[in-house]
Amino acid sequence: MKQPLSGSGPLAGIRIADFSHVMAGPYASHLLRLMGADVIKIEPKGGDGFRNYGADRRYDGMSPAFIAANAGKQSIALDLKDQADLAVAKDIIARSDVVLENFRPGVMDRLGLGYEAVCALRADMIYCSVSGYGQDGPHRDWPAIDNIVQATSGMMMLSGEEGDPPVRVGFPIVDTLTGQTAAMAILGALMQRERNGTGSKLDVSMFDASLAFMTSALTPFLVTGKPMSRMGNTGYSGLPTASMFTASDGRQVSLGVVQPPQFAALARIMAREDWLTDPQFATPDARRANFDAMHAQLSAVFATDTAAAWEKRLSDAGIPCGMVRRVDEAADLAGDAALIELAIPGLPEESVRIPGAGYRVAGQAAVEVGAPPRLDADRADILAWLAEDSEPGRSATAG
Repeated sequence: MKQPLSGSGPLAGIRIADFSHVMAGPYASHLLRLMGADVIKIEPKGGDGFRNYGADRRYDGMSPAFIAANAGKQSIALDLKDQADLAVAKDIIARSDVVLENFRPGVMDRLGLGYEAVCALRADMIYCSVSGYGQDGPHRDWPAIDNIVQATSGMMMLSGEEGDPPVRVGFPIVDTLTGQTAAMAILGALMQRERNGTGSKLDVSMFDASLAFMTSALTPFLVTGKPMSRMGNTGYSGLPTASMFTASDGRQVSLGVVQPPQFAALARIMAREDWLTDPQFATPDARRANFDAMHAQLSAVFATDTAAAWEKRLSDAGIPCGMVRRVDEAADLAGDAALIELAIPGLPEESVRIPGAGYRVAGQAAVEVGAPPRLDADRADILAWLAEDSEPGRSATAG
């Protein structure tokens, strides 16, 4: 089989049989792919539903949402209800280290590809199931997508101001955080198998992953019994100096001053050292108690210059401050290796970029990864590989 990453990375030699679709599962295997794992994407005959996601038909088969989580994988389309195709799926599984799936609970069992059946093919298999509410419990059969779990997890009631309607986070955060959680679980299971030779059955719930991700909001309630207030664009500290302000050009600036030395530096750079002795503002508790007054005085100062000027001036002085950007502007701010270049023939613009894994390793070159696969593009290669590596009793033919 082709090796777009040339066998590099900490997961080189690890193979993932990926039965997942849409975003949460594919994003998990995408992160592992960026670490060097080989991912065989086993799709239904009609393909992953994300291939044609969105309203722009020029990208059918290779939508931006699909590109985001499928770079460098191989694709084979199989009808898992067809016995010949099911045999091919089992052959792939038997030669893999990880099975990843995000069907509704029970579907893989009905197809004959549940955990016990897979362990008969490889006893030390790492089997990861991603679902809305977990494989067991009273809600296991509830369908779930990103915005549903944003609602049921309480996430929608954390954004905005008190009294506002629920506010959805503006991108599918639950899908990607669940994918990260699944990738972390798989990495832990791989480490465990390396140490003691045992496989693992992993149950990754979008709901549970969201609660874990929301620990800074949920834990205060679990400890004190009081739910966290909605604070709009004010930071976790509740301080007026960790809030949003409008600059002279009408653009917004987010300030993040939460430590006393930062406040002192802010007062000096804004020529308002009187704040340091004013009893209304001199301590963090005083600033919280006089939130509106402190915010109003800061607003007046921010209105004297542009957002970009404040961002540079304060950041250069070590004061946390950032101009609010659109996504396109943020892409221009990305550092070296933060984005990965891909060439995808057939797109309106064949040279595209996607985000990387979000970290760099000192001394290692930037990751190179191939384009996402077209549906069933790697059938011949996969079947040839299975035939070369065949054992008695194993099928390597597809219907």
